[in-house]
Amino acid sequence: MKIATWNVNSLTARLQHVLDWLIANPVDVLCLQELKMSDDKFPLEVLKSAGYDAAVFGQKTYNGVAILSLAPVRDVLKNIGGFADEHSRVISATIDTPAGELRIVNGYFVNGQAPDSEKFVYKMKWLDGLHSWLKQELAAHPDLVLLGDFNVAPEDRDSYDPAGLAETIHHTTQEREHFKALLQLGLTDSFRLFDQPPKSYSWWDYRMLGYQKNRGLRIDHILVSQPLVPRVKGCVIDRVPRKWEKPSDHAPVILELEP
Repeated sequence: MKIATWNVNSLTARLQHVLDWLIANPVDVLCLQELKMSDDKFPLEVLKSAGYDAAVFGQKTYNGVAILSLAPVRDVLKNIGGFADEHSRVISATIDTPAGELRIVNGYFVNGQAPDSEKFVYKMKWLDGLHSWLKQELAAHPDLVLLGDFNVAPEDRDSYDPAGLAETIHHTTQEREHFKALLQLGLTDSFRLFDQPPKSYSWWDYRMLGYQKNRGLRIDHILVSQPLVPRVKGCVIDRVPRKWEKPSDHAPVILELEP
């Protein structure tokens, strides 16, 4: 079973990329972030024709998340329980698999802009809310995958310039502590279960030849609950779509689970 996450940075602009990628990579579940469209604009019929059911939580112009699945999705929940938020950032759904129920939590985490900004304060509060809510979700759903664009580079090796970018957005001690707190809930960074090439990133700035120079960050993650860890067979970043014409600035990350 393969589960992927991809911040497409506008599904309107990147729908054909998603369809082409799914043909080459027929994953069981694909979680998308930054749809940048309202629910009524979501290409549900097109994706159904490609074989995918969908749970969608859109927002005009900004944010927006969706779960695409070959199997039907059920028990859909939007945003973080107990945390009031006007933004469409989290969607959760249960999928029935041969191994049993699997809970998928797809998030577009707050960017935060800069450590001295109001948006950073919002990010910290949002992460607090996520942590409290996820503790309940894990109790209710032992087999759980949390994935998406976390907007956090958890370690120095997840940044092309850890010294120069120290304590800037995505690199702050506070953000990294929140990432560690998620792991302490009983989640595991599936990418780090395996030996990975150095300088493995999932996001590159459009500016200053960011991709060409591999000036990137690993900010897209797939965390799995402890019961799933023995089933993890691999986790990779697919850089191919980043080379396409007018790409997203993010690349897909793919988790492989034993059935």
